[in-house]
Amino acid sequence: MTTQSLKLYSFPLSGHAHRARLALSLLGLSADIQDIDLAGGEQKSDWFTKLNPAGQVPVLVDGDTVISESTAILTYLGKKFDDGSLFPTDAENAAQLEKWFVSASTGLAAGPARARLINLFAAPYDKEETVQNAHAYLADLNRYLADKTYLVADRFTFADVAIYSYVAHAPEGDVSLKAYPHVEAWITRVEAQDKFIPMPKPEAA
Repeated sequence: MTTQSLKLYSFPLSGHAHRARLALSLLGLSADIQDIDLAGGEQKSDWFTKLNPAGQVPVLVDGDTVISESTAILTYLGKKFDDGSLFPTDAENAAQLEKWFVSASTGLAAGPARARLINLFAAPYDKEETVQNAHAYLADLNRYLADKTYLVADRFTFADVAIYSYVAHAPEGDVSLKAYPHVEAWITRVEAQDKFIPMPKPEAA
């Protein structure tokens, strides 16, 4: 499936942006990817804040439609372009999908994602507390995955997309994954998906 109208404002090292880029790839959608110069403050420019007043990536533009926030972008892409396999629509699994979207914005954001922000971008958070939060989150995720292949419906969905990027790259925040074998096995399964695209490592970006 291809479309010429999609444009994604992104940043290579953003896990939020990677969620959107991965979703596009998994759906077989072509999009014009424009990386934003975060270090230079381009995200705070007048033209960009007209798209997203919060001044953050990613932002998806589909014709006249503008969507910010990564899980909202997943919802938009899933509802518009998916056949129900990646974005389940039955009541139970849709609720489970939403639960993981919330998790991406709460526990994951306050733990693995924040630890990485501290290391890569000198974000002003307490490192010790953040790393503790990250390990608590990963321990819970590891227990959850002990008898599950994927996060929702026992198949790969956008729930896995929402959680993957910051978990897989947790070591960049000095958060080791070695104590979480079920998480590591899940990461391997996610990365084995057809049309998977990786998020660059910092030295490669």
